Amino acid sequence: MNFSVFALPEVFGPSWPKLAIIPNLMSTQIHILPENLANQIAAGEVVERPASVVKELIENSIDAAADEIFIDIEKGGKALVRVTDNGCGMSKDDAFLCLERHATSKVKSAEDLFALHTMGFRGEALPAIASVARLRLTTRAVDDEAGWQIYAEGGTVRQAETVGAPPGTVVEVRNLFFNTPGRRKFLRKDETEFSHIAENVTRLALSRPDIHFRLTHNGRTYLEAYRHNRLEERASALLGRNLFKDMLPVEAEAETGEMMVGLLGSPGLSRSATNYIYTYVNGRFVRDRVVQHAILDAYRTMLEKRRYPVAVLFIDMPPEMVDVNVHPTKHEVRFRNRQQVHDFITTTVRQRLQQVDLAGTKRPELSYESSAPTALPVVPNPLQRDYRERIQESLAAFNEKVDTVQASSPLVATIKGEAFRWSESAQSTAQMPDGWRLIGQYLNSYLLCQAGEDLVLIDQHAAHERIGFERLRKELEVNRIESQSLLFPLVLEVDHREASVLTTHLNNFARLGFEIDAFGGRSFTVKAVPQLLVDVDTERLVRDVAAELNEIGRAGSLDAEIERVLSVMACHAMVRANQALSQMEMQQLIVDLAAIDFGSCCPHGRPVMRRLSRRDVEKFFHRV
Repeated sequence: MNFSVFALPEVFGPSWPKLAIIPNLMSTQIHILPENLANQIAAGEVVERPASVVKELIENSIDAAADEIFIDIEKGGKALVRVTDNGCGMSKDDAFLCLERHATSKVKSAEDLFALHTMGFRGEALPAIASVARLRLTTRAVDDEAGWQIYAEGGTVRQAETVGAPPGTVVEVRNLFFNTPGRRKFLRKDETEFSHIAENVTRLALSRPDIHFRLTHNGRTYLEAYRHNRLEERASALLGRNLFKDMLPVEAEAETGEMMVGLLGSPGLSRSATNYIYTYVNGRFVRDRVVQHAILDAYRTMLEKRRYPVAVLFIDMPPEMVDVNVHPTKHEVRFRNRQQVHDFITTTVRQRLQQVDLAGTKRPELSYESSAPTALPVVPNPLQRDYRERIQESLAAFNEKVDTVQASSPLVATIKGEAFRWSESAQSTAQMPDGWRLIGQYLNSYLLCQAGEDLVLIDQHAAHERIGFERLRKELEVNRIESQSLLFPLVLEVDHREASVLTTHLNNFARLGFEIDAFGGRSFTVKAVPQLLVDVDTERLVRDVAAELNEIGRAGSLDAEIERVLSVMACHAMVRANQALSQMEMQQLIVDLAAIDFGSCCPHGRPVMRRLSRRDVEKFFHRV
C-alpha cells in the first residue's frame, strides 16, 4: 500500500500533529472523471429526451432577446432538432466558450443566483447536448461582419470556420444519443417524442406572446404563433378558440410583493388530468406542488371529483423570495414563504371564480407588463349567436318527429330526454325480481327496497354506471360498440397532445363506437358516438376517452386495460345523484341491475348496494 504525507490544517487544534501519514488510496480507487464522461453524466440530468433539447435551446434564444424562434424537427427529434433565432448572436470567443461546461454570461457571483432574470444560468445545456449528439452551431453577433460555425461530435470540436450568416444563432442537433445507445433505446415512437416537444414549445410560447414561434415536423408546419398583443390571443391560438371562450382574465397584487395575472377556466370547463394547468413563476414554467395545490384548492368545491381546471397563470415575485436552482430542468422551485404564496394564489383564484354570475362572466381589463400587453374585454359575435339560434330551431323541429318514435329497448338514450333514460313504453314492462318491493327514493340519490325480510339501499348512480359498463363490455366482446350518427357532426379543435392521441388511436376509437376523422391541422370531425352515449356532452366524452387512451398508451396495451376506458365512457351517461326518478324508472333500474352478472360495485370500485338483514334492523332498535 502506498502512503502520502499531508499537512493537516490548524483548525483541528494544537493537539493534532502537524503531519500525518495516510494510506494513499486515490491512485487505485478514486480518480477524476474524463471531461467527456462528465459531460455525458450532466447530459443525463439535463437532456432526458429530444424535448429537453428543444426546451434548453429555446430558453437560450429567449435570453438572447430573439423575437423570432423557429423550431424544425425530424423523426420526433431523434434525427434532427434545429432552433433558429434572430437574437443578439455570439462573437467568435463566446461561440467557443459556450461549449465549455459551466460557461455562462448570466451568473458571475453567488448573489446572482438569488436575483435571476434569465431563463438559463447553469451553463450546462450546450456542452451536455454536444456530448451526446452531433452539434453544429452557427452564430453571428449583430456588430460582426461575419459569423462563425462550429461542428462538435460527441463533445469534441471537429471543425470551426467563418461563414456568412444573418445576426442570430442556429443550433442543429443531429443523431441524439448516437454514442450512448443505452439511452437512445429508451426513446419512444416519433409521434410520442414530438408530442413532448410540442408541449414544451406550447409552454414557452404561452409565456411570451411577443415572440413569433414556428414548429415544423418532417417539413410540415405543425404550430405557428405569430406575435400577439394580448395573452388571450396567444392562449386562443395555442389552446384552441373553443377552450379560450370559457376562460376568465385574472389580475391581483399582494402587499408582500407577489403579483398574478393570467387566465382561469370557468367552473364549467374542466379536464380529466392536470395537463392543462400552465403555471409560471417569474416567467419560468414550473410544475410546483405548492402552486398546483393552491389552484386545486380554490376550485375544490366547484368541480366534480377527478376533474381538473384549465389555467394559465403567471406569478411574479421578488427573485430573492424564490429559489429556482433546485433541479437541472428548472421545473421545480422553492419558495421562501410557501404558505404565503399558497394563500395568495388560492384567495385570488377563488375570488375571481366567484365573480361569475348567472348573466354571464365578468371580464375586467388586465394590465400586463413587458411581455404581457393589456387585455381588452371580449365582445360577443352576433353571427355566432344567429347560427346557434338556427341550430336550436332545427333541433326543435327534429324533436317533434322524435316524439312519435317508440323506444325498442328498456335502456335507450333518446335525443330529447336525459342521457340513458327509459322511454315510457319500456317502463311498463319492468318486472321487479321475486321478493323485491320498491319503497322509494332517499335524497334523490338512493333507492330503498325490501328484499324478502332484508332492507336494501342502492346507490342509483353507481348501479346505473355498472349497468352501462356491462352493456358496453358485452357489445365490445361481440364485435364493436354500436354507434349512433350525430345529427350535426361536431368539429373538435384540440391541442397538440390530444391531436397526437386522436391520430394514434383512431382505430381504437372506432372499436369503441366513435367515428372520428381528421379535419386538417389540429381539428377533427366527430360524426358518430356510442349509441348509449348519444345524448351526453360529446366534446367532453371524446377528450376524456383520449386522456384515458393516452395514459394506457404509456402503461400498456389497450386490450389489457380496456375496462378503464369503458368505465370512463359509462360514467358519462349515467343517472346522477340528486336526480329525481319516477316509480317506473326506479323499478327498471332494479330490474336491469338484477340482470347483469356482477352488480355489487361500480366500475370504479364503489359499492352499489348495502343490505341490512331483519336481525340487523331489529338489533339497532333493541328488539333482539
